[in-house]
Amino acid sequence: MRDLTSEPTFSFTHETEPEDTLIAGFSAYGLAGLTAVDYLIDHLELEEHGHVTAEGIPSITPFEKGRPRHPTRLYSAPDLDVTVLVGEQFVPSAFGEHLATSVLDWTERNDVSEIAVLSGVPIPHGPDAHRTVYVATDDYHQGRLDGDGIPAMESGFLDGVNATLLERGMESPLGVGVFITPVHAQVPDVEAAIRLVETADDVYGLGIDAGPLEAFAADVRRHYEDLAERIEEREPDGTYDRMYM
Repeated sequence: MRDLTSEPTFSFTHETEPEDTLIAGFSAYGLAGLTAVDYLIDHLELEEHGHVTAEGIPSITPFEKGRPRHPTRLYSAPDLDVTVLVGEQFVPSAFGEHLATSVLDWTERNDVSEIAVLSGVPIPHGPDAHRTVYVATDDYHQGRLDGDGIPAMESGFLDGVNATLLERGMESPLGVGVFITPVHAQVPDVEAAIRLVETADDVYGLGIDAGPLEAFAADVRRHYEDLAERIEEREPDGTYDRMYM
């Protein structure tokens, strides 16, 4: 029987060497970041070339058309210089540091030079605040955001996966950018996911049209609704991401 009181561990398995840039979306309130990276995978026609195995936290096994798949997967394509990580397995914020540390150890071993995280957060906001903002290390800002037009998040704090990624980024050559947009309770928050897709396209020139994302999200809505129910069961409302503007 798995001991859920011990610290969790995460191990990476991959068939091909990852690209220089990792774009990640994790399971969180509103599922906007997860929807966004899922859309990138679908429309860039990326193929799965690796996965992450978790021990010590409640697991899920997603499936499609009767075929099971790993909940956290790595995707890439020969003609694209990014690797995409999609994390359907919910990791409570208290364990986010363990996941982030495993990601960082893996990126260091494989010479990944930057990480971009697409993230939706349930923060108080008015109707004119439906936009994407960033928190990024200096080297990521200089390389990707200088003059880009994406506004910085004014102030606040992060915890969990995003906090650990940024902390390591400040202390190493790894560039880290976290792109944040407000999300609502509906699952998935399609408008928030569209904003994140458009941001990824602006920063990395992926040639993605976010227009069809609403229809794409409708196709996977039941799957994501089931996932959201599991998230709500495992972490109380309001604790998905402790970040304040």
